[in-house]
Amino acid sequence: MLNTKSYDKIDTILSSYQSDPRYLIAIMQDVQKEYRYLPQDALDYLADQLAISVAKVYGVATFYENFSLEAKGKYVIRVCDGTACHVRKSQGILKTLQEELSLTDKTATTPDMLFTVETVACLGACGLAPVCTVNDDVYPAMTPESTRDLIRRLKEENTDEA
Repeated sequence: MLNTKSYDKIDTILSSYQSDPRYLIAIMQDVQKEYRYLPQDALDYLADQLAISVAKVYGVATFYENFSLEAKGKYVIRVCDGTACHVRKSQGILKTLQEELSLTDKTATTPDMLFTVETVACLGACGLAPVCTVNDDVYPAMTPESTRDLIRRLKEENTDEA
């Protein structure tokens, strides 16, 4: 359930687009950037404020792969499993991430909401394979050892911020 402050943030996003439903995708991208996913309450609120159906809003949210209806961690780690990365053992990177973070194929986000691990078909960085990203940062030529170091650094960074 979103609180009043959350609705104020959504109202700010809406006003930056003059609450014009033609900008639904951009509005949803900004909402997702704010919350790291699209909360159900936010989608319902958007439909109401933009005077469009909830079905239309959910249709957009489920059509585009970039949108998520599930909460994600602070650090979203995407492991490329395209041909070049797969051949260069990206599965070892994924396995290391799952082991280090106690995740499985069915559980992609840590209970503390710090990490989410996903695989993607291609990150478009084949010459840097195997590759992963953390949010928008690219990490090339990954190994299980460099993956462990990355997780350690991110945990330390998060501790320093707290």
